[in-house]
Amino acid sequence: MKALVITRFGGPEVLEVQEVAAPTPESGKDIVGVEAGGLNFADTMTSHGGYPGTPVPPLIAGREFCGIRESDGQRVMGYTQWAAFAEKISASKDLLWPVPKDWSAEEGAAFPVNYFTAYLAYWKAGLTEPQASGARVLIHAVAGGVGTAAVQIGKLLGIEMYGTSSSDEKLARVKALGLQHGINYRQQDYEEAIKDLTRGEGVDAAFEMLGGEHVAKSARCLREFGRVIVYGSATGQKALFDPRILYAKGTSVHGLWLTYLSGNRKVMDAAWKQLSAWMEQGHLHPVIGHVFELSQAREAYQLLVEGKNYGKVVVRVGATDE
Repeated sequence: MKALVITRFGGPEVLEVQEVAAPTPESGKDIVGVEAGGLNFADTMTSHGGYPGTPVPPLIAGREFCGIRESDGQRVMGYTQWAAFAEKISASKDLLWPVPKDWSAEEGAAFPVNYFTAYLAYWKAGLTEPQASGARVLIHAVAGGVGTAAVQIGKLLGIEMYGTSSSDEKLARVKALGLQHGINYRQQDYEEAIKDLTRGEGVDAAFEMLGGEHVAKSARCLREFGRVIVYGSATGQKALFDPRILYAKGTSVHGLWLTYLSGNRKVMDAAWKQLSAWMEQGHLHPVIGHVFELSQAREAYQLLVEGKNYGKVVVRVGATDE
């Protein structure tokens, strides 16, 4: 079968479409014929060798997918650590979910990482119940995959949302999804913008995936008892953070790692119960900005590395019935 292989650690140039052995059935797993895969910052980190636990290359890339389960012919979407960008995958039964009948394979591939991460960020912030008093959240990279998912969920929860992005065009598109306050960080320091927009009060939570100076900057955007939810490091820089800045307002910083939480059935099942209910009601719709063929995977990775994407970047892997 064909698969996208990380041949060695490095940039997009290390990716090659190769013929590899098909997976064999294993206990607790299902064989899925993969139609499409979702691309994430974690995938670019994996190709560079910067993602914790990455095996020594060569290995098959990709951590989320959508396809047809061989045992029953049902279209499912799933989450894994590697090996999603192949024509077939042996996937954990616990991390496979049904895809709505009116969704495409690309939409299914755009769901697991983005929506579980976004929902669990609200959960870590203590904001998964509908808000009557106008809780505030700062969402970094709001025009990306997780960002657009967080906006859709935040709208359902009644959250007042502030989002950062690199262009007014991207912010306008996310405002159409429900974002109330857009901040173009190329034109305005978002820490100062939050002070101005909230009249100096700050936000209840900040969803932070940039790293470097941004953990501390996000913490300074919080109001009393607020929380920074850290779920990535897109800049590739280690967080520069002095915990003493948390003292005055009793604020805190929390880590969120889907790799770890995906093994917690109680947490994942509770998240899926709410997400699936919203899906059935037609409230959640993955925002897909770019679709590439498997042969164009290097271009897809480069687009994400350069931060030029809007919404989700999806890679078509096998044939679909669309």
